[in-house]
Amino acid sequence: MAHYAVPVKPPAVVPAPAATLVLLRDHPDDGLQILLMRRHEKSKFAAGDFAFPGGKLHVGDDPDDAAAWCVGLDGGRAAAALDLPEPRQALAYWIGAIRETFEEVGLLLATDGTGGSPRLDPARAMEYRRACQQDNRAFWTMVKGEGLRLATDRLVYFAHWITPEDQPLRFDTRFFAALAPTDQEPALDGREVTAIRWTTPGAALAAVRRKEITARPVTLRNLALFEPATSAADALARLAARAVSTVRPRAVVVNGQRTVLLPGDPGYDG
Repeated sequence: MAHYAVPVKPPAVVPAPAATLVLLRDHPDDGLQILLMRRHEKSKFAAGDFAFPGGKLHVGDDPDDAAAWCVGLDGGRAAAALDLPEPRQALAYWIGAIRETFEEVGLLLATDGTGGSPRLDPARAMEYRRACQQDNRAFWTMVKGEGLRLATDRLVYFAHWITPEDQPLRFDTRFFAALAPTDQEPALDGREVTAIRWTTPGAALAAVRRKEITARPVTLRNLALFEPATSAADALARLAARAVSTVRPRAVVVNGQRTVLLPGDPGYDG
């Protein structure tokens, strides 16, 4: 029988706000597919693991006029959806998810001035990506300079996770899902991402069980949410109807070893 000890004593680390975007598409043979990327082996967090595009929010993700560049969403609606008191802070999660996805895998959820797809040739898009990696404010230089509007109306909010308290790097992460742009192809960023793959949720989970790839518990739990869906539209509909509750993994010592428990695991409430 497992022996559960007192939880690992947490340091005084405040979790940084972060946003993640799960991109979906329908494959003629496999059905629903999800985009996964492999983080660089030297990353400070989740090194070498497969994950969804995303990262922490930055100063500048919520400029004064941010809502004017977002489709179908303003700060008030964002704050209500995330149950946050500050509208600008809430809207920044949607913006950060779109920005991080563009930086890491090169897919831009945005429209041009006519409501059509953004017309960025690959070379110019890569220049913008590199500029964003150096200074996230370059994202707004691109949006405003190219006359784009962020497709925040396409993102479905579906999960909220906070990193265990004993970790030196902690994140307060909101998870979104959206259809991937059909006229864009994902591309490595030459920096943080070493592999990109489209896969079904079931195939990804099976690859982890076979130890062909590694992924953190948050990724595995969220992949499982998509497994029952028969199509991207079905997945988004299921997520839109889902009540979001905050998941707080709990670090404890089990039989002398540190382990992380999730809600529903034996010993989580002990």
